[in-house]
Order: sequence, then C-alpha cells, then structure tokens
Amino acid sequence: MTPDKDAPLREDIRLLGRLLGDVVRQQEGGEIFAVIEQVRQTALRFHRDEDPTAREELNQMLTGLSRPGAISTIRAFSYFSHLANIAEDQHHIRRNRAHRIAASEPRPGSLEYALRRFDASGLTKEDVRAALETALISPVLTAHPTEVRRKSTLDREREIAAVLFERDRGGLTPDEVADGEETLKRLILTLWQTSILRRSRLGVGDEVTNALAYYDYVFLDELPRLYHHLEDVLGLGSGDRLPAFFRMGSWIGGDRDGHPFVTADVLADATHQNSDKIFSYYLRQVDVLANELSLDERLVSVSNAVSSLAHDADDRSPHRLGEPYRRALIGIANRLNATRHRLGQLNGATPTGEAAPYPGPDAFRGDLAALHDSLTANGSARLANGRLRQLRRAADIFGFHLATLDLRQNSDVHERVVGELLEKAGVVADYAGLGEDDRLAVLSAELSTPRLLASPFLTYSEETDKELAILHRAARARALYGEAVIENAIISKADAASDVLEVAVLLKEVGLMRPTDRTLALNIVPLFETIADLRAGPAIMARLFELPIYGPLLDSRGRCQEVMLGYSDSNKDGGFLTSRWEVIKAEHALVEVFDRHGVRVRLFHGRGGSVGRGGGPSYDAIIAQPPGAVAGAIRITEQGEVITGKYSTAELGQRNLEAMTAATLEATLLPDAGGAMPPEFMAVMDDLSERAFRAYRALVYETDRFADYFWEATVIGEIANLNIGSRPASRKNSRAIEDLRAIPWVFGWSQCRLMLPGWYGFGTAVEGFIKDRGEEGLAALHRMANEWPFFQTLLSNLDMVLSKADIAIASRYAELVTDKALRDEVFPKMRHELERTINMLFEVTGQQELLESNPHLARSIRNRFPYLDPLNHLQIELLKRHRAGDTDDRVIHGINLTINGVAAGLRNSG
Repeated sequence: MTPDKDAPLREDIRLLGRLLGDVVRQQEGGEIFAVIEQVRQTALRFHRDEDPTAREELNQMLTGLSRPGAISTIRAFSYFSHLANIAEDQHHIRRNRAHRIAASEPRPGSLEYALRRFDASGLTKEDVRAALETALISPVLTAHPTEVRRKSTLDREREIAAVLFERDRGGLTPDEVADGEETLKRLILTLWQTSILRRSRLGVGDEVTNALAYYDYVFLDELPRLYHHLEDVLGLGSGDRLPAFFRMGSWIGGDRDGHPFVTADVLADATHQNSDKIFSYYLRQVDVLANELSLDERLVSVSNAVSSLAHDADDRSPHRLGEPYRRALIGIANRLNATRHRLGQLNGATPTGEAAPYPGPDAFRGDLAALHDSLTANGSARLANGRLRQLRRAADIFGFHLATLDLRQNSDVHERVVGELLEKAGVVADYAGLGEDDRLAVLSAELSTPRLLASPFLTYSEETDKELAILHRAARARALYGEAVIENAIISKADAASDVLEVAVLLKEVGLMRPTDRTLALNIVPLFETIADLRAGPAIMARLFELPIYGPLLDSRGRCQEVMLGYSDSNKDGGFLTSRWEVIKAEHALVEVFDRHGVRVRLFHGRGGSVGRGGGPSYDAIIAQPPGAVAGAIRITEQGEVITGKYSTAELGQRNLEAMTAATLEATLLPDAGGAMPPEFMAVMDDLSERAFRAYRALVYETDRFADYFWEATVIGEIANLNIGSRPASRKNSRAIEDLRAIPWVFGWSQCRLMLPGWYGFGTAVEGFIKDRGEEGLAALHRMANEWPFFQTLLSNLDMVLSKADIAIASRYAELVTDKALRDEVFPKMRHELERTINMLFEVTGQQELLESNPHLARSIRNRFPYLDPLNHLQIELLKRHRAGDTDDRVIHGINLTINGVAAGLRNSG
C-alpha cells in the first residue's frame, strides 16, 4: 500500500486544533467553546459535504453572536489559521527532508538540480564558477504593511514550529513526547493571552528592528551555509572561495517615496541598528571560537601572522599563555569592540586596553584569513572549515554594514528640489517649465562644474532641506560603515532621462558625484512603474546612454546600469495580464538597448506577495525571465508577510535562498531557461494584453464612482487605520484609485475574497481572442501553455488566485455599498468576468477544476477555508455595525482581528 504522505500533516493539524480547543474551553468557558465548535462543524459541512444549506445556517449563527462571542470566535478561527500555516510549513520541510534522506532525484530549486541541467548542456563547474565572479543576487527586505502580526506572536509561532520539528525527528521517549505536547499547550495558551494586534502604529525604527529578527532566524547562519554548500558541490578546495555574490538589501529607513517619517535621523538610526546587529553576531562567534580553539603552541605549529596577532592582543592571563589562537581571537574581539565604540555603538563593551579599531571590514577579514591560513598550513584544516569558515563568509557578506540600504524618492520631489536649488543659485528661474532637451542641457552643465548649488547663506524649503540632509547623512554612513552600506538611489515614477541626471546633481551636492573626474559613488536606478513608463523605459535608457555627460559616470560604475521594474503600480494601472506582459516586454527591449550600448543590465524586480503585485514562487518567476534579462545579476524585493513565509525558520530560509540562487544561475547559464519568445507568441500576447487592458480600464477608471464602490465594498478604510506599518495608505489625501498605494489596493480586494487585481480582464481577453481567431487561435493558446515558461507561470499564478476567490462571500461585501444603482452596475460585471476567467482558464489549460495540477495547494485550501469563511462573515457583520454608527471599541477591535485572520488564511494577500 502506498503510504499517505499527507497523514503527518493532518495529524499535526488535529493536534494543534485540539490543543487550541482546550485553551478556548479553559479560558472562555464551555458555552463559548460550544458556539465556536458549532460554527466550525457547520463551516466544515459546507466545504466537505458541499451542503448548500450550511452556508446560510452559518450566516444566521454568526449574525446572532454577542460582541464577546464574536471576538472569541474571531480569535479562535484566526489562531487556527496561523497554526495550520505552521503545520503546513513543517510538512513542506518534512517532505523536503524525506526526499533528501531517500536520495531522490534532485528537485527544481535545488543546486543539485541546477548542476544536472548544466552538465546536460555541456557546461562545466568552471563555467558556473566564472558566472559567479560577476554575479549579484540580492533579496531586498521592505517594510510594506502586509504583515499584520506582532513580533511577539511570530516568536511564539516559531517556537511551536520548533516543537513540531523536534517531534517529527522521531526516537523520542514517551516522556519527551509528553513534554513536547505540554510545551505546545503553554505556547498556545501564551498566544491566546497575547494581543495579536498592535496598540500603536509602528515607527520606521520598529520596522528596522522587526526586519533584523530575520537575520537571527535565517540570514546570519544560512547565507554562509549556502555558500559552503555551493562551494562543496562545485568541488572547491578550502583555499578556493567563491566571491560574495549573494548579499542582503533593505529599503527600511531609506525609502522616502510618499513616506513623511523617513528623515536623516531615521536613516542614521537604520544604518546604526544594522551595524550593531552584525557586530553583536561577530563578537558572539569570536567568543565561541576563542573557547573552541584551545590549541597549544607546544603541540601545533603557528604562523608568524597568528603569533603577531596573539602578541598584539595584550592578553596577560597566564592560563592562555601558550594558546596563540585564543589570544589572537581575544585581540580580534578587542578590536571589534573598539570599532563599535568608534561607530558610536555605546552598548558594545568598553574596549580593553589599547586595541586599535579596525579601519574597515577588510582588515577584520584579513585577521580571520590569517587564522585560517595558519590552521590549514599546520594540519588543522578541519578546524578551519568549521565555525571559522562560517565567520569568514559572514564577514564577506555582511561587512560592517549588514545590508545595503537603498535610497528611494519620487521623481517629482527630485524635480522640485533641483528646481529650487537652480532658482536660488540664479541658474534657471523656472526649471519645471523647461522641456526635456533644455533640462538635460542645464543638468549636464551642472554636472560638469565643481561649483555647488546649495549655499549656507540661503534659506530653502523644508522639503529641500530634508532631502539634502538625508543625502549628507548617506555620505556620512558610507564613510562610517563602508561603501556597501548605501549603493543605490532609486527614482520612483521615472519617466525621463532628466530624472536620472537630477539625482546625479543632488549627489554632487554631498560629494557622491565628483565632476572633476566624472565619477559616481552610487548606482542611480530609474523605477518604471506605470504601463506608460514601462513602455517608454527602453527609449529613456537609450537617450540616457547617448548623453555625453552620462558615459563617464557609467564607466565609473563598471558600465553596469540597474533598472527597477514595478509590478504593483503597473497592475493597478493596467491590470494583471497587461502588467505582467509589459514587464516582460520592457525587459526584452531593455536587454537589446543595453547590448547595443555595451552596458551590463541589472534588473531589480519590485514584486509583492500577491499575484496582483507580481507575487508567486520566486524560482518560477526568475526562470521565466526572457533571455539575457538575468545575466548573473538580480535583485528582488521581499515584502510584508512574504518575508515571514520565506524566512521565519532556518529550514524555510535555506530552501528559499537556495532556490533563488539556483534559478539565477539557470537563467544566466542556460539562455533558453525561460524559453524563447517566438514572434507568434508575442503577437498573441500583445493581442490578449490590449483586450485585457481595455476591460480593466473600463471597470476601474472609466466606471463612474468606482472608487466609491471600492471604499465601501472592502475594508480599505479600516486597513488604513490598522497599526501594521509606518506608511500612509495613500500618497495623497485622496480616495482616488490613482493616489492609492498598490498594497492596500490589493489587500482590500483580498480581504473581500474577490482578488480582483490578480485576474480581472483575462477572461474577456481570451474569450474575445478565441471568438475572433477560432480554432487556430485556441490552438495557439494551447501551444503557449505547453511550450512557454512565461505563459505557464502566468496561468499557474492565475489558477492559484482564482482558487482563493469566493464570489458568494464577495457578494455580501457588495451589499455594504449604500448606493444600490452603483452596486448593481459594478458587481455583476465582476461576477461575470470571474466566471468568464475561470472558464477561459479551463479552455486554455484543459483543466476540469481549479488547482487540478497543484494538489498541494488544493489540499491547503481544503484545510484552511472552512476556518476562513466564518471570519469573512463576521467581518461583514462588524463592518455593518461600525458603519451604522456603533462606536464600541470591541467592534473596531473585532474588525482588525478579522483582517489579521483573513490575511493569515490567504497567506499571500498583499
């Protein structure tokens, strides 16, 4: 009999559900527990037995709940969703370990799978090594507000995951099993008695602190292990090390686009916190190493370099007199502490003796290399390849800065600041009124002269003072922590070559662009976000490359230019299908422009968690890139709840980091990894995209008062008030769709279970295409679905998002719209398009039902949706009460709890 691979998952879910039920019964009483259990059984009956009467029974049951009963029910179902997520994640880890233990064929996303593909294509390990010499892979953590849980909750959930992992290892005694279950009971009780919501809005400093926790969970240990794994599978010797191609990035504390709370002081605090984190790690590791390396110089030979380090340590303890490695490491620790002191990290220990601070991370790396070389030269290579190898690699990756912090600002702000500087300096009276050619001429002239525009004798606007202060602080951070601390300045809403030169002028004001030798200290990165900007992007870059002033600046950056592509705003602007296609077309065109001008391309993908914001499996997304678009270098944003989903435990983090590396190598070394872009396929996609674009724009931007419908039929207003991030929900004080940030736009549609940004327009496009092209058109779509990775990934993501939509629940949210005429105009369009989209997906793929080819996700949905529906029903009832004037704090609290629970149940909701 074939073993049931999912049986352990069901066992874990039953265990966690039972323990949660015990806590609810104990804490809330038998009556509340009975109500919750009745709701659970009714919801299960609806989903499991497809009983059409069950949903109406559920509705009546939930409508009649008292406020305390509603709150308890919401909390119970929310926590069950979180616990089910933990069980699922552990099951993924379980299955992955089972494959490794059984020595199964390598799976996509593993380095072994990638190396097999290379071998089959005639590539050698030397080819892989050569590709890594100029590679850059960088996940960039952002603080976009879709992670609704507090760190206190996340910490307990990680501890629950650890207990499940330990139980799964086997070989436990009955007492150990009982102890594990008792630990789970305590943790679940703690969760129940801990507020899942924040009482106050996060500040940027809080967001930095939260992000840094993931370094403890994953990055500090797992990134060095990733390097070691790759070096080992490539067969590199201990002295042959890969370059530091995989590095961490961050936006938290440097992203000012529409964020009034990011200031120069906030930037300084972010770089300080990051640096403090890595110094703490180094000191812990050095301390442990000093305890481990108790080698006696009478028993082992020691290099002159290590002897010198031991002597310079000024360690006078007689107990370590003959232990040079220990004394050398104590000296290294003293220098690290002295460096922290120099950097103002006063929480570091006071420097011992007269230790000199390290001038930079290279000197620290040099001392560690001296230890390694001495050990390997004297018969102790195995010791060198333990914790010391891990620490050396960490020093390569993280330096003294931990992560590269990007600066980001809107092009409109740059224009206003540069315009004011030019006006007050008497250069141009009305910069904003100039045409593009005249702007480029003025900016090129400014970049050619050493004269600065800003003067201490003039007064500037608050905006200009703030921008200059941040740039001055960025220059100071680079002097303190090294150049890698800030390397990129990103321009939101870039739509002209002058946008790039404006940033160069501002960098010149703080010494980060030097006109005397035409050098640029930062990469200036235009971000193309809207559909129009994506289409114009290649021509903008061509114009930029042809400017005489820009060539030398580009040379100073190694003739490598980064371009960021925005999935979020392009989706909000043009819809799912058009957004994805325009991003791919922009990449294809950019590769051609860069090749023509002899410039290396580096693409930065601004992906969110949801399909509506470019989400989906990173491995599939990277593999599906057009030929030449990766070329060994890729940066990808990791946002909100996706960070937790990928990096909350070491095992999850290891798998995701490896998958990103494997995909980047495959996309680089196998030119056809993402499949060719046959002209006939591109022509079909152009046709589909144009049809989908018209359908989406007709609904969202051409339907009168559609914004009113959105604000009333979703929890967008309540989301804006939820304390889940430091950034406002809209760029302006407006309800207009154009001004709304893409994240709450997607989050709002996810909460009402319509998921509109992830599918609207596809059905109309495909139906119209088949109607016009007939059997020949349908055959073309079938070929694309079978042969083209880009289209396969698009269909897979569409399948996933459609499986999470529920039109019956969405119809109840539609009833919240007070204007019946507006409701009757908008909702039927969405309902019919959803039906059409599902039918057309089946027509193209040949599926008979959603998720037919993804049984794992189908199983996940079967497990979680009975617990998700009651949360939606209660959210609607509480919204009705709140909007009818009920000011009871418990109503607002309940709404916020349902937002948390629904987000947990959907997982990738923003």
